[in-house]
Amino acid sequence: MGRTSGKVYEPEETAMARRWIRWMHKRGFKQWVVPGIIAVSTLVKLAIGLGSYSGQNTPPMFGDYEAQRHWMELTIHLPLKEWYTYDLPYWGLDYPPLTAYVSWLCGIFAHWINPSWVALDESRGIETPESKVFVRMTVVILDALVYVPALLIFAQIWQGSRSKRTQELSLFTLMLQPALLLVDFGHFQYNSVMLGFTILAMNFFATGQDLLGAFFFVLSLGFKQMALYYAPAIGSYLLAKCLYLGHPNGERLLVRLAVVTVSTFLILFLPWLPPFASFSAILQPIARIFPFARGLFEDKVANFWCASNVVVKWKMWASSSALVKLSTALTALGFLPAVVGLIRSGATMSQSAEPPLAKGAEKQEPTPFLPLLPYALLTSSMSFFLFSFQVHEKTILLPLLPITLLLSAAPVDSAVYLWGALVNNVAVFSMWPLLKRDGLGVQYIATLLLWNRLIGYNPIKFPPESFIQLLSMAVYTAALLLHGLELIIPPPARYPDLFPVLNVLISTPVFVLTWLWSIKCGIEPPAERKSSEDAGVPPAVNGTGSYRQMGGRALSLGYGQTSSLSKTRVSPSPLRRRGDAT
Repeated sequence: MGRTSGKVYEPEETAMARRWIRWMHKRGFKQWVVPGIIAVSTLVKLAIGLGSYSGQNTPPMFGDYEAQRHWMELTIHLPLKEWYTYDLPYWGLDYPPLTAYVSWLCGIFAHWINPSWVALDESRGIETPESKVFVRMTVVILDALVYVPALLIFAQIWQGSRSKRTQELSLFTLMLQPALLLVDFGHFQYNSVMLGFTILAMNFFATGQDLLGAFFFVLSLGFKQMALYYAPAIGSYLLAKCLYLGHPNGERLLVRLAVVTVSTFLILFLPWLPPFASFSAILQPIARIFPFARGLFEDKVANFWCASNVVVKWKMWASSSALVKLSTALTALGFLPAVVGLIRSGATMSQSAEPPLAKGAEKQEPTPFLPLLPYALLTSSMSFFLFSFQVHEKTILLPLLPITLLLSAAPVDSAVYLWGALVNNVAVFSMWPLLKRDGLGVQYIATLLLWNRLIGYNPIKFPPESFIQLLSMAVYTAALLLHGLELIIPPPARYPDLFPVLNVLISTPVFVLTWLWSIKCGIEPPAERKSSEDAGVPPAVNGTGSYRQMGGRALSLGYGQTSSLSKTRVSPSPLRRRGDAT
């Protein structure tokens, strides 16, 4: 297909990543594109790490950096039974066991290099240059061991029907996602490990290896409890597949999934279970992992509770237990459409799908509704972020993962591309009060400019051609005005949190609309779309079953494989315009 003129190509000319990849291919250096992407992203991570971090030079508690370092100190010096009970007021361990085990391993290396970095109690608040280099490098190394390989596999599997250039462009887009870079390598956390395990689970689901997928998702839950944001979508997808396979393969898969899930959890929590501990010992990590006593929300987070708290003072209106129940109900209602959509797809298609031709076929073949999984993950995680209990501003990273995966292969100016770019930018903006407090203003501006330049995103278009373009221009205008006010006008003494509250009121509507958009993408009939290209999907899919049943709505991921279960080959995505060879 030759190059033609038109609106589709004009925005792509500004995509720096696409131009660089094309140049490398034309000059005969295509084998160096992926190593170059990894090298560039690593340099960016190291550069961000040269700046300050959460709690730097702020005794007595410091911040998240000190918490993670303290857990290294705690785990190598104390017996397992004291990990979740030792001196809780000073950064008591409150993450699941896999985080504790990783902290223990990092602590061993730290103690081997310099015992003073992790001396029990005596090392609290240590901020020597050498110790900071070590702790910073643990994030980079763990990211390289889990998150980077997960993205490499994702680009190969979920973009399997796309050209090499498109796969590389997808990888570049994901590797330099600004929010994750700022939180993990600036503020300081290990979110990329949790997200990497989730992506690995998605990769195995896509290849039909559901048991391995379930195993890696349990690892994600075992590393950070926030991975529960994805649990309704993952659980619904696996249940839908069991329904899809029918009798007896569906029942067999269900039993195997239960065995793998339960056994993996048991292994992770084994030190707190009989015969290694009393029955009550398991309550120690559980009470720390789910801190309902802390309150509805902390700081100013751009979700329903904090935004509506401007008008309705929830903590005065209801007790903590009542708010827990209310938030649970709203969260469940929020992710219910995704759950129903997936399960209905599995149940409906099982009635018309042909039985497997060979024993064990359920292990090897993807389901035709697999492409709905990223949208379900977005609906579920955004519902948790908006409505659940004890949400932090950093947990916006969980909804960002599925929408950025969708964005990574969407054509410029498609709905997926525009929503993905807007949500990523607003998510970084919503964390500005946190990043400002951490002294990461330069990194905030630099990563946003770099990423938007790489993907060729330009929100300024007159006149706006769609609702999302109009919304984007309004939101960016409001955000820039708020930043300008912060620079020239101090907050009034009566309202010291005025600017963070305004930030919440700008960001929350975008997240609510994104949540509604994800529901719409998961349930609407294809005929109701204004244009199939707006969604980044082909207008038709060859084979049996309806367009929705074949999962065509999410083909912006470029996933196309032959399925012996449906006797259908999903046609290659037409989104070759974004970086594909012509």
